[in-house]
Amino acid sequence: MEQDKKILIVDDSKMSRVILKKLFEEEYEILEAEDGRVALDILEEEYHSIAVVLLDNIMPEMNGIDVLRKIAGKYKYHNIPVVMITAETSERLGIEVYRLGIADLISKPFNQELVKRRVQNIIELYDYRCELEWTIAEQINEIEEQSRKLRRSNQFFIDTLSTAVEFRSSESGEHISRIRNVTQLLLEALGQQEAQYRFNSDMIEIISNAAAMHDIGKIAIPDAILNKPGRLTPEEFELMKSHTTRGCEILEKLSSVQLEEYYRFSYDICRYHHERWDGNGYPDHLKGSDIPIWAQVVSVADVYDALVSKRVYKPAFSHQTAVDMILNGECGVFNPMLMNILRLIAPQLEKFYAGNALPADEPFEFR
Repeated sequence: MEQDKKILIVDDSKMSRVILKKLFEEEYEILEAEDGRVALDILEEEYHSIAVVLLDNIMPEMNGIDVLRKIAGKYKYHNIPVVMITAETSERLGIEVYRLGIADLISKPFNQELVKRRVQNIIELYDYRCELEWTIAEQINEIEEQSRKLRRSNQFFIDTLSTAVEFRSSESGEHISRIRNVTQLLLEALGQQEAQYRFNSDMIEIISNAAAMHDIGKIAIPDAILNKPGRLTPEEFELMKSHTTRGCEILEKLSSVQLEEYYRFSYDICRYHHERWDGNGYPDHLKGSDIPIWAQVVSVADVYDALVSKRVYKPAFSHQTAVDMILNGECGVFNPMLMNILRLIAPQLEKFYAGNALPADEPFEFR
């Protein structure tokens, strides 16, 4: 007898139940129901051990079609095959039962040996399908775990490089964390307001993490320029601007050790986060929607953080001053849509950033 495996026979005819029982009782434990309602009660209790349901259609209390509808509506029954064995053989019935997911339709009167073989084949097929589904689920779990490990490894790689840039530029070490958070806030609010930019949570996480690489090219900028307290000369500023393209060169050389999705977003953000909506940014003077939206978002996050943070060349400005400067175009022209988003999340930004700041009293040189 199959270990713990049962066959449920549902038929109002005792003779039919007896015949079917004799076919399978040596290999399976047999459960019997004389109408559909009793069958559903048995299924509720025994569904985990039932190998197949042999179901008549014409029954007084609840017919086979109604039983099938109930079974089809319960996800936990989806791996229990149902074979309808009935004297009714209309085309309409065949279409209906197969639409409801029946495994086989056998007409009465039937050849006993043929029924036994067909039912056994169906049980084996469904057992194989369950085993295959379990194997696939295990493989998916393993792949997802490997993906999580790769992402963690990739994030450690990003954090290490980004932290190196922060220390070289005498920043607090928290800039990268803040950029991630502000980028996430902007992306979430953008998706709520603009359907075409409704990124899923995974994509928002990837873009926010990729934002950490926005200034990686500053590794190639001399310390004397990177940490100069005063304003940069035109020549020094041109060299400072090259951190966008130098950063992309670094990312290209490291592309083989980065996940492709991170590399793509990191590259765009690194190259284009100083572009401006009116084309007056750098390095490529892109204009409007030619600038990738994720680079535009990081650009706003970066400017806001630079304004409210103390740097060697500037004081920290207050939250409201920083927002006003961005909205008034003092740091370049941004996407009007993103300016609406900035207004929307301004209270959240103010709560996120702590500490007192000084008012702006001189033009801002954004590096």
